[in-house]
Amino acid sequence: MTTPRWARLGTQSIWLVLLLAALGTVTLGLAGAAENTDGPTNLIGYTEGRNDLPMGQFSNWVTNRACLVRADGLGRRVLAEELAREENSWTQFGGWAPDGNQAVILSLWESPENAAWERANRTFRMTEGWLVDSCLLDLATGKITNLTAIDRVSIYNTGLFFLPDGSGYGFTPLINGVSKPYMMDLDGHNKRDVSGKGGGFAYGYSASPDGKRITYHEDYQIYISHVDGSDKRRIETGNPFNFAPQWSPDGEWLLFVSGAHYDCHPHVVNKDGTGLRKLADRGGYRGVVERLKYPDFHSESSDVPVWARDGRSVYYTAMMGERIELMRVSLDGQVQQLTDSPPSVRHYHPSPSPDGRWLLFGSDRSGVMQLYVARADGSAARPVTDVPAGSCAMHGHWQPAD
Repeated sequence: MTTPRWARLGTQSIWLVLLLAALGTVTLGLAGAAENTDGPTNLIGYTEGRNDLPMGQFSNWVTNRACLVRADGLGRRVLAEELAREENSWTQFGGWAPDGNQAVILSLWESPENAAWERANRTFRMTEGWLVDSCLLDLATGKITNLTAIDRVSIYNTGLFFLPDGSGYGFTPLINGVSKPYMMDLDGHNKRDVSGKGGGFAYGYSASPDGKRITYHEDYQIYISHVDGSDKRRIETGNPFNFAPQWSPDGEWLLFVSGAHYDCHPHVVNKDGTGLRKLADRGGYRGVVERLKYPDFHSESSDVPVWARDGRSVYYTAMMGERIELMRVSLDGQVQQLTDSPPSVRHYHPSPSPDGRWLLFGSDRSGVMQLYVARADGSAARPVTDVPAGSCAMHGHWQPAD
């Protein structure tokens, strides 16, 4: 385990901090010894867990917990601990309600027998031995609502998001082992397939900011349709692999990666699917970050580009020599490298703050996979998490602004 920050302070500094804390002028926290007045203090939800256990990804997964921390590194706590009390269960942080008052928490359980079968066969078997639900946690009261358990349609339900008009939710259940875009009402009832009668494996499902259109990839081809699944159209890219479509903040553009599997790059199209353009090249980066010390058959995490809050540029990661760096590209193709690291350092999962002034990302620059916050140009980076050696912090989500 890494030495705590307080233990790395000099003796005089320790006594000063303790004195100030006693006077109520300093708040001690996991990832910082003093209040930070030069930076954001938004809440950040994320997932932390072990990544050094040698018995396969399942043994590491069951240590995962959804957590919350302030952007200055203070006040770290584990969320919805009751969802992970059953043996072989764990949680992940999945997102926020638009008003920031509720957190999306994934509740996951897998039988050891199914996990052993998957590892032996090097493939997932999600038709049995799993129970995955998307829950809402009210931060003020601690109440947990398991939305996907209501009128259950699947044993595996992920990707919960709030429909822009406030009428309900989108989510992605597995139906007979095939992932589908679904909707449901605010009370969890009236779950319905909006895939437009598609038969392929769908993922990366979201709604446009005006709530009129949805997008997802099905068998690695990008589709857009009305929210009820009608008027379904495929975006023609000429490439076999297209992944993770995202609407721009103004709804005028759609961002995704396109190319070949593990050789794909940021592309955009107009909201109607026309005008395909490649924005940037990832320089040989496979587009996935390995989180485990002992890699398993599917232990890498997708590392996809994201929109800047003003919709004028895109953050992404790319290989620069022997390291993976944070990058930004404007819609007219102007590329800016935001970090310059020693060989073998990796950056991953960039996410801009609600006001666009700050950037949250993961990095192993310290030797441990931690989350960091920097200015929007990548400067003045500071750690947000302080997970010990043998663990990692992943998938940070900014709490929406008030």
